[in-house]
Amino acid sequence: MNDVIVHHEVSLGKPGNWRLCFQWCTYTFTPPRPNEEGYRFIWRRPNGALQPARGQARIPSIADLHQLLSLAARAGWLVTSEGPNARSEMEPRGFSAAEFPP
Repeated sequence: MNDVIVHHEVSLGKPGNWRLCFQWCTYTFTPPRPNEEGYRFIWRRPNGALQPARGQARIPSIADLHQLLSLAARAGWLVTSEGPNARSEMEPRGFSAAEFPP
């Protein structure tokens, strides 16, 4: 991956503190691999810089998740960013706690 272009962002928290962000992005790659679009959660440090974390951003609570999704929906980009032909690229699957080692 070469770069991430952030098109939209909403966040929880106050400037000057850690903030959890929800973004709609384009992930750019070196050709011939095509660019990919998608959502991501990422933390912003108190200085405003992003805190990259090898594909994971801890989401403190389901309430925070819902609040971020609600903010993005109210801003008008939660679903519209994907376009009219949006579809899931993932196979749905649930996990039980027993599947994870202690």
